[in-house]
Amino acid sequence: MNLRIRLELSAMMFIQFFIWGSWYVTAPNYLGTIGFSAEDFGWTYSVGPIAGMLSPFFVGMIADRFFPAQRVLGVMHLVGAGLMLYATMLMQGGNPSATAINLAFFGHMLTYYPTLALTNTLALRNMTDAQKEFPLIRVFGTIGWIAAGLSLTWLGLERSVGMFYLTVGAGVALGLLSFLLPNTPPTATGPVSVRQILGLDALALLKDRSYAIFLVSSMLICIPLAFYYQITSRLVEMTGLPIGQTMSYGQMSEIFFMVVMPFFFARLGVKWMLAVGMLAWVARYALFAMGAPAEIRWMIIGGVLLHGICYDFFFVTGQIYTDQFAPKTVRAQAQGMLVLFTLGLGMFIGAQVAGKVEASHTTARAKEFSAQVVAKTAERDRETAKIATASAADKTTLETQVKALDADVAKLRHDELAAIDWKPLWAKPAGFAAAILVLFVLLFRSPMLAGKKS
Repeated sequence: MNLRIRLELSAMMFIQFFIWGSWYVTAPNYLGTIGFSAEDFGWTYSVGPIAGMLSPFFVGMIADRFFPAQRVLGVMHLVGAGLMLYATMLMQGGNPSATAINLAFFGHMLTYYPTLALTNTLALRNMTDAQKEFPLIRVFGTIGWIAAGLSLTWLGLERSVGMFYLTVGAGVALGLLSFLLPNTPPTATGPVSVRQILGLDALALLKDRSYAIFLVSSMLICIPLAFYYQITSRLVEMTGLPIGQTMSYGQMSEIFFMVVMPFFFARLGVKWMLAVGMLAWVARYALFAMGAPAEIRWMIIGGVLLHGICYDFFFVTGQIYTDQFAPKTVRAQAQGMLVLFTLGLGMFIGAQVAGKVEASHTTARAKEFSAQVVAKTAERDRETAKIATASAADKTTLETQVKALDADVAKLRHDELAAIDWKPLWAKPAGFAAAILVLFVLLFRSPMLAGKKS
């Protein structure tokens, strides 16, 4: 692979995950100020998994059989950017509707989720040695997510609608860049069956008891995982930490543990790598449960840093295990089935559960503060809009008023978050993850990849 293609594919991966990281974990920090409730957030984080279950099969087939992958990628990102721009228009309307905004998010995710597979396809088809070259290209995706989090903090966008404009800009950039990527024409020929589209051939793997236990455990562990993406950024906000920057620590640790993962893999094997990943989930939520009520920063940061173990030890190990276990003829379908059960079905259930659990621990006092936040935010936005057309004298006065209103919003927002009953909220996913861990350790039996027994 020549240098030009390497740079193009690296830029593609960087922007691909910059788009996702620029809004996905920090969205509640703004949406909560325009009236989103816990149940609304449950749907904000459900639309992605639903899109993940619906769209990749069909978009992948289009790229495999009808159009060059880079053109499909470009169109999907441009359409997705347009849908996110529409969502920002809804957010800034006179009476923002959470349902309408979530539907716009759904449209955006219908276009975004298939591009995760398309970028992999583009990268792999243009490599001469995928085993050596792909990890070096894929790591730019994680770096892109980190850069998005840092940008949100450095640009002051982590609690404003600006995060979504950043998403739009990145989507347009990758949409245009895609048409300049190496030509990757369709390669599949012959008739296509419904079984192939839906990946039904991979269901035969579930006849193996241990693989079935692994897949069910993977799906179930995504239920507590949803709590992390859906709620943690508000915990970070409450403690006064820089939101985007702090949340990016999880991806930084992901890179570190990816590097040291082979060392642990050789010594632990599949079963105990997966078990350690689950245990990290328990530890993370235990830290949040203990640290949140007293706003203990090191516990919150520690829980975020555990993301590297949670993701690498469980999900990456699971992908390797699936690749080794599945016959060559159904490996791609098996990986698709794993994504369907985890990031699709598991995350959908988790988002709904997290929304209901959060709602049950959102006290009446927190709801009162939330209403005040929404009213004060709307007042601040009205005063801010006047600045553009004000005279020099009035502009100074308005800017002073806006600063005072900003301070009021921040104080009310802290009081709203502090009034949530955090300890039992985080204890529930911790307990659930612990139960899955115990059942997995007791029931799972599988040979280690190195040929030893686990």
